[in-house]
Amino acid sequence: MPTDERLRAQIETYLSNLDSLIRRGHEVHDVVAAEPSDGLAIAATRAWQEDCGVTVNQLSGGSKAHWLARSFSEALLVRSAAGHAVEGAAMAEIVKRLIDVLEQAVASLSGIDGDKGAGASEYSSPALEAPAPRRFAFVHNAALRPVIEEAYNDSRRALQQADYDLSLRISCGILEAIVTDALEHTGLSALGAADAPAGELAAKIGDWSFDRRLAVAERAGLIRGGCARLPGVARTYRDHSDANNHGNNNDRSGANATVSERDARQVGQVLHVVMRDLDPGR
Repeated sequence: MPTDERLRAQIETYLSNLDSLIRRGHEVHDVVAAEPSDGLAIAATRAWQEDCGVTVNQLSGGSKAHWLARSFSEALLVRSAAGHAVEGAAMAEIVKRLIDVLEQAVASLSGIDGDKGAGASEYSSPALEAPAPRRFAFVHNAALRPVIEEAYNDSRRALQQADYDLSLRISCGILEAIVTDALEHTGLSALGAADAPAGELAAKIGDWSFDRRLAVAERAGLIRGGCARLPGVARTYRDHSDANNHGNNNDRSGANATVSERDARQVGQVLHVVMRDLDPGR
């Protein structure tokens, strides 16, 4: 297998493992949050933490100085108001922090170019570059790239500040922007060959609904089935945004929906998957 293909395969393996750990993390978090003293829940959480540690160690090349290893260690501690480390933090809180570390790893791996190290021992560089602004080199509209990069950082910041509604809406906007860019680059004639319903091709792509754009992109083979994981509130994020921006209290679908932390994180994960789908280096 050529080096680039082997590199890509290794990255995909790590991403799949990280996605699995993130899903397990949400599951153990819900259980241990509900029953913090339950022996089975504690055991399952500790087993998950150990699995996270193994993966982090692999991705950081065994170096405790690597940013990912440091982030993992910090997640196991909670700081007091004076900034000192406090032992024995609530297990559910630790799980949330570790999930965030795993998602940082996903974001970093998703942005690795084909000519950079992928984490296998045969490569001299660690698996993950230090966190940096998102690179959207696959977006065809060059003027759009810096806007999306800034929006991505805003979404991550909102998530860290527990503004889940804002984080979700920004992530959905990025998702819609990059899918629209791919559709417009492909062109209506090529999309027609993908058996898109005639009604979808009668209007400009910019006039389509969010759901319609995702569906046509999937049928055209531009993206795979990752968008099936989008929560309902994400699919109606435009209405939700309008309600917040204009004080609209009409009972429209999704306009008054509550955005949970899981919703916001899940949209972020779907965004990473679609970014990988649209990356021409795949």
